[in-house]
Amino acid sequence: MKRFASIALTALTGLAASAQSSETMPADTTDYDIFAKELEQVVVTGTRTPKLLKNSPVLTRVISEDDLRKADATNIADLLQTELPGVEFSFSMNQQVSLNMQGFGGNSILFLVDGERLAGETLDNIDYNRLNLADAGKIEIVKGGASSLYGSNAVGGVINIISRDANAPWRVNLNAKVGAHAEQRYGLNASFAGKNVKSTTTFQWAHINSYNMKHAGDFSRFYGGHNYSLRERLSYQPIDRLSLTGRAGYYFRERNSAETSHDRYRDFSAGLKGVYDFNGGHNIEIGYTFDQYDKSSFQTITKSDVRNYSNVQHTVRAIANVALLTDYLLTLGADFSRDYLQSYQFENGGHKSQVTADGFAQLDFTPVKDFHLVAGGRFDFFSEASMKHITANLSMMYRLGRTSLRASYSGGFRAPTLKEMYMAFDMAGIFMIYGNPDLKAESSHNFQASAEYARGNWSAGLGGFCNLVDQRITTAWSQSLKGQVYTNIGRVNIAGLEANVAWRSSLGLGARASYIFTHEHVRHGEPYSASTRPHTATLRFDYSKKWKNYGFSVVLNGRILSAVNVDEFTSATSYEDTERVHYPAYTIWKLSLSQDIYKGISLTLAADNLFNYVPKYYYSNSPATTGITLSAGLSVDLEKLCK
Repeated sequence: MKRFASIALTALTGLAASAQSSETMPADTTDYDIFAKELEQVVVTGTRTPKLLKNSPVLTRVISEDDLRKADATNIADLLQTELPGVEFSFSMNQQVSLNMQGFGGNSILFLVDGERLAGETLDNIDYNRLNLADAGKIEIVKGGASSLYGSNAVGGVINIISRDANAPWRVNLNAKVGAHAEQRYGLNASFAGKNVKSTTTFQWAHINSYNMKHAGDFSRFYGGHNYSLRERLSYQPIDRLSLTGRAGYYFRERNSAETSHDRYRDFSAGLKGVYDFNGGHNIEIGYTFDQYDKSSFQTITKSDVRNYSNVQHTVRAIANVALLTDYLLTLGADFSRDYLQSYQFENGGHKSQVTADGFAQLDFTPVKDFHLVAGGRFDFFSEASMKHITANLSMMYRLGRTSLRASYSGGFRAPTLKEMYMAFDMAGIFMIYGNPDLKAESSHNFQASAEYARGNWSAGLGGFCNLVDQRITTAWSQSLKGQVYTNIGRVNIAGLEANVAWRSSLGLGARASYIFTHEHVRHGEPYSASTRPHTATLRFDYSKKWKNYGFSVVLNGRILSAVNVDEFTSATSYEDTERVHYPAYTIWKLSLSQDIYKGISLTLAADNLFNYVPKYYYSNSPATTGITLSAGLSVDLEKLCK
């Protein structure tokens, strides 16, 4: 039995996503099943057990390492917006980055790195700059409730960044990128694999200047800054069936938010995991994870650096896979965590903590040929709110020739955070924002169905989804408190359709198009306004060719977002007075040319915002662009150069 990785994810278009390849096919492959063969090699872990994508009942979208290269993305926001329709990163207060993924915000999408959660948040979103793509091997994405395996925050889905495995005797990559606004990025990736030991080291430093927008708007200046990160992952196999993995990482970011003060962010994370494989296809994993995320305000004149936020998480996990008969696999797991938070948003900068515990079970089986089922459930407990919650899931897949039919039900939930329960924050003397210890957990019922077909050099998929979200947590004006207070609102319904098609020829030409329609319905009178764009699409056209010592690829990526009308609240003291605001449609295209100049040396030239789109007014969800920008990147693989 293969060793399982810790992660999960789903989406309606796993087929088209993983159906891209930079290699050209032989000339005689006119009726060659390109997509079917690639699916035979794609392993996903959306059910916490390794499984070929073609056999996974859980609807999983995979962004492969080849997709990562073709996207030429600077950060996770650029990548997800390029690869996934229905995803939009925008600005919140004080230009903090906020996510909307088909009606779900950043606090409802669970981000993982190698299956592990991340500490820290700002305005309900994690620090996306922490998500370094330099050593990413692939990204798995699950949309819809996934709480039966991953717990709180998985109401809208899970995004797991899986690191590249050290599978060569040694590898050293040096890379650099320069672009507009003095943007610079330099990185080092080094790995080696011996008989019983593997090591991967990653370092990256990045910088960009602040710059002014071309027109008026909700924001007029982009805050620049710099960041760097260092990560080490070491694996050791002392005996044949036992594998030990240790990891440690440090991250620092400074944001130039004002002339006299800068925002600073730091994180230190570490973990240790052991996996033992028994006879008969059984295995067990036991792991410990530590993550501390701090914020501070750096005064540029006095050089003082005052920490005002610290989130510390300790987590212990155990997972066992038990093979029952031939086609039955039972997964059992449990987590125990302690969450500590000290924040400037608490009264007198105080601190709170809580303990969480959970247990989950899942059965993965194939009752008859070509019919795959996954069923599971989870129990969670949160000490601070004395909250208990149960979620369940059922996913089915049936292969009918070249067609894969999938359907699923999955529950999701999000427990109120310590901030939402105990916040007491003065909004610049205008009003207070109060927490609410009596909040209920958000819960969701997610239904999905899809059909996917692959033949020869093309594939297509069509699916639908429906999310019924109850007790969504938001803020509303309290007349008695004379301020905003966290509260639960009634049901929010999110439904839509997704379609995609992909094509690749034996001559190196390829194309992909994905489209999502999303309808978000909020009951009238609730202190919450829907702002999800109803129509979004992503497109990619590429051509690649390779000779003995030279190769090149040309990639054109585009994303299209429709207009949306939003009823925005005109007063912080009332959620009854609103005005209709029109956010215009826009499209962004990126053209990149990559050349493999010589053994291990690659040069990439790119033009982003190819058609020079500039917003007439910079709304918070407008792209922070001043027009077309150019960039150049260089990558050197020393091990290839030395051959």
